[in-house]
Amino acid sequence: MGKSAPQSRVQAANLAELYRLTAERFDTLPAFATRQRDLSWVPLSFEDLYQRGRAIGEGLIGLGLSAREPVGVFSDNRVEWILSDAGIQLAGAVNTPRGVDVTDSELIHIVNHSEMKIAFVENPKIARRCLDLKGQLPGLETIIQLDTGKEAPQGVGRLDAVEAAGYERLQAGSTEVDERAAGIRSDDLFSLIYTSGTTGKPKGVMLSHANIMSQVDHVTLDLSCTDRALSILPVWHIFERMMEILSISNGACNYYTSARHFGDDLKQVEPTFMASAPRLWENLHQRIISGARKAHPIRRTLFHIALFLGVHYRDALFVLRDQDLRLQRVNPVEVFLRKSWAALKWTLLLPWYGFFNVAVLESVRQKAGGSLRATISGGGALSAKIDHFFNAIGIPVLEGYGLTETSPVLAVRRLDRLVCGTVGPLIPETEIRIVELETGEVLYPNPQDSNGGRGLKGEIHVRGPQIMHGYYKDAEMTASVLDEAGWFRTGDLGMITFNDALKILGRSKSTIVLSNGENVEPEHIELRLKLIPFIAECVVVGQDAKQLGALILPDLTACREAGFEADSLADLIRLSGLRERFQSEIRSAQSNPSEFKRFEVIQDFRFLEEPFEVGVELTNLFKLKRHAIHERYASLIQEMEA
Repeated sequence: MGKSAPQSRVQAANLAELYRLTAERFDTLPAFATRQRDLSWVPLSFEDLYQRGRAIGEGLIGLGLSAREPVGVFSDNRVEWILSDAGIQLAGAVNTPRGVDVTDSELIHIVNHSEMKIAFVENPKIARRCLDLKGQLPGLETIIQLDTGKEAPQGVGRLDAVEAAGYERLQAGSTEVDERAAGIRSDDLFSLIYTSGTTGKPKGVMLSHANIMSQVDHVTLDLSCTDRALSILPVWHIFERMMEILSISNGACNYYTSARHFGDDLKQVEPTFMASAPRLWENLHQRIISGARKAHPIRRTLFHIALFLGVHYRDALFVLRDQDLRLQRVNPVEVFLRKSWAALKWTLLLPWYGFFNVAVLESVRQKAGGSLRATISGGGALSAKIDHFFNAIGIPVLEGYGLTETSPVLAVRRLDRLVCGTVGPLIPETEIRIVELETGEVLYPNPQDSNGGRGLKGEIHVRGPQIMHGYYKDAEMTASVLDEAGWFRTGDLGMITFNDALKILGRSKSTIVLSNGENVEPEHIELRLKLIPFIAECVVVGQDAKQLGALILPDLTACREAGFEADSLADLIRLSGLRERFQSEIRSAQSNPSEFKRFEVIQDFRFLEEPFEVGVELTNLFKLKRHAIHERYASLIQEMEA
C-alpha cells in the first residue's frame, strides 16, 4: 500500500520538482490509469512516473540532448505521453507538443522553426511520415516511437530503449539528469506550444515553469488522492495539460479515455472531476434528451417535470446567493423584491424538488458517472442552454476562460461564485482592463465612472504571472499582443458584470475557437474562397459553434456571366440552382486535405444582399470589422449554428 496523502497540494518551483515531490508524498498511489479492456485499468504510480521519467531523461541526455533544448512530442493522449514529458522536464528541456493530426506543412514548420533535434512520435504511421519528410527536416536527428507495442520503422528508436539506456547510465553512477533538474530556473521554458497563426502558419507560444506553476497555485480545486479525473481532451492542448498537472499536484488519478469509450468509462470510473470542452457537454445533453424522448411517456413526463423544477429551484437559489447574472446596476429596493420572490419560490419548490431530485434527476446524473462533483469547461464558450441544463440537474459546470498564451486560465467560476452566463471571477494575481476598441480608452477599471466601468463592453487585456514570454523568434507578433508593461491583448470582447464576474461577448481578433476547442484562423480560408470567381467577399464564422460557416457576398457580374440572370443581389440569391453551384465550388476549393483540416471545411453558408461599407463593416483601410459584421448578421450566423 502507498502512503496516505494529505489534503493540501504539493507546491513546487518548477515542473521537474513537482514530479519529484509528488513521488515522495504520494508514493505508490496511482497517478495515471490506462484502459486495457472493460473494467480493467493499468495504473502508473507517482513513484514510477518520477523514476521512469528520470530514466528517460537520462537516456535523452545520453542521446545528446542539451538543457533548454526543444523536444518534439507528436502524439495524442496515452500514458507514454506523460512519461516522455517527465523525462523532458527532468532533463531540463522544453516539451514541444502537437497531436497526430498535424499536417505535413505544420510538422515541417514546427520541427525546423524550433530547431529540435529529437522528437517523440506516437506510432509507426507518424514515424514513417517523419521519415518521408526527412529531406525537409535537416535538423531532426532522432525519432523515438512511444507505442512500444508496435514495431518501429527502421531508423526510428523506441521509448523503452531510451528508458533502458537511461537506467544503465543511472546504475553506472551518472547524476546528470538530477543536476539538470536542480538547475532549472523559474523563467526557463517548460513548453513551446505551436498554435495557429494569422497566415495559417503555427506560432510558438513560450511558456515558462513560473507560468504553469502559477496555475497550480491559483486555480484552486478541492482535489485529493481519493479523486478520479477522466482525461479526454487532447493532452497537447494547454488546458488539458494544466488540469493534469493540477491533478498530479493534488495526488488525484487521471484515467485516459477516448471518444469511443467515453460513455462506458463515465460509468466505470465514476469520475469525481473532469476537464471538458463545450462539445462534450453538448453531446452528453443530446444523449440525455434523446434517452428521455425514447422513454415511456410517464418517465418522459416525470423527467420534464424534474427538469422544470430544477431550473426554477436553481434560479431562485442563484438569486438568494447573489449568483444571478447582473449586467446592469440593480437598486436596493429591486434587490430586496427579487430576493423576497426568490425566497418564496425556493420555499414552495423545495419539497417538490427534493422528491424529484432523488427520484428522477439522480438517475440522470448517473449518466455522467454519478460521482461527478463539478467540471471545468474550457476551450470555447458554453451555450446558455447547455449551461442551465447541467446546473439544473445538479452537475455544476465551472466554466473557465483563457488562452494558450495565458497558460491558460485567467478566470473560472467557483462553486461559491457560480454565475451562469459568465466565466466567473479572475483567479488571484490576475489583472484585467476592458479597453475601447477604436480609441484605446480604458473602460474598466474606471474610478471616474459611477459604476467603475462595470457593464461596459470592450476588448479584454490581462496581466499576471501566467502570461507567456512571447512568440518564439517573432518579436513583431509578440509586440502586437504584449506591451512593455506586461499587458496581453486577448482579442476577446467582454465586460465585468455588476457581481464582478467576467462575461465574454465575442471576438475582436480573427481567431475562431470551435466548441471542440480547435482554433481556426479564417484568413487563409477566406483568401482561398475569394479565388472562386462567383465570390466577391466572404467572412468565415463559427465562434463556439460545432463547425464553420461563411457569410458570402456573391459577385453579381461573374454570376451573370455564368448564366444566372438577375438585376440585383437580392434577385440573384433567390435564383434556383445558385446555392447548389456555390456549394460545389466551395467543396472543390477545400477538397485538398493537406491544405485544409477537416474542421476547417465550410459546412454551411448564407448569402448577403448588400456590399460591405467603410465605417460599418470595413475600416478606413478596408479591413474587415469582424465584431461589427457578427453583430449585424447575428441572426444569419445563428441560423447556421442551429
